[in-house]
Amino acid sequence: MLVSSENFEEIRIPITQFQKQASFLLTKIKEASSTTFSIPEVEEFFNSFNCHSLKAKSSVKSDIRIIIHDQRAQMSPELGFSIKSQLGSASSLLNAGKTTNFVYKINDVSLSEQEIIDINSINSRSKIKDRIEKLIEHGCKYDFLNTEKTIFYNNLILIDSCLPQIIAEIVYKYYTTNLYKVSDLVNSIENSNPLNFDKSNNHQFYTYKIKRFLTDAALGMMPSKVWTGEYDATGGYLIIKEDGDVLCYHIYNKNEFENYLMHNTKLETASSTRHGFGVLYQDNDELFMNLNLQVRFLK
Repeated sequence: MLVSSENFEEIRIPITQFQKQASFLLTKIKEASSTTFSIPEVEEFFNSFNCHSLKAKSSVKSDIRIIIHDQRAQMSPELGFSIKSQLGSASSLLNAGKTTNFVYKINDVSLSEQEIIDINSINSRSKIKDRIEKLIEHGCKYDFLNTEKTIFYNNLILIDSCLPQIIAEIVYKYYTTNLYKVSDLVNSIENSNPLNFDKSNNHQFYTYKIKRFLTDAALGMMPSKVWTGEYDATGGYLIIKEDGDVLCYHIYNKNEFENYLMHNTKLETASSTRHGFGVLYQDNDELFMNLNLQVRFLK
């Protein structure tokens, strides 16, 4: 195997050494009792070809770049792949942050200051859902207003003009039902059709648009950065299975890749304190609550 280091020096290492180190690394990962640990033997091997960091920058989606030799097309493109491992905790597809907060206006309800305090004081294990349930008991109606950060809103508009409203419906349904898998949530709103699309010919509007969103989020779109539509992970995904086998979902196989994302992701509740959501607040005598979007892979 040919390895190019930072100073562009070419180092040739037998692929059998990588196979040996990979097998050793897999064993150590499975034996580990914590998420953070060191393996000196593997670190020494990496250092032998001037590789001192395996973690990609948070600003990019591709974890590894591979030159693919396509003999049929007589091309050797360099493609970026995002690596998702099933060896430890489930990987995230879209990380939570204040950038992924959806702002809802609370209508058709009049609450006293004490009632607002009481609702915000609910601190159960499922406190966000319980607070919303209490508001529903008061007869309130949630209306999506905007995302907390305009960059994310405009990124969604760039992908599809209806995406902000569609994802807002999915987020609200997640926090008001027991549904959490993306496929189940999409199926639910596909049936209820909250945006009143013309379904007379059974077009799968919501499914198609969410697949586009998941694909863009997987391959390049980040909520905090202006999205231009250019993929960073131009190759696709490498999935490390629990037994160490590697699956490749190549974006050449677009349908298969999109179906994988749709059926292997879920919504998850992040830290409400850290990301500032799930609390009633007033602005100009109007009542609001932020709900957060985080997408993670299923185990």
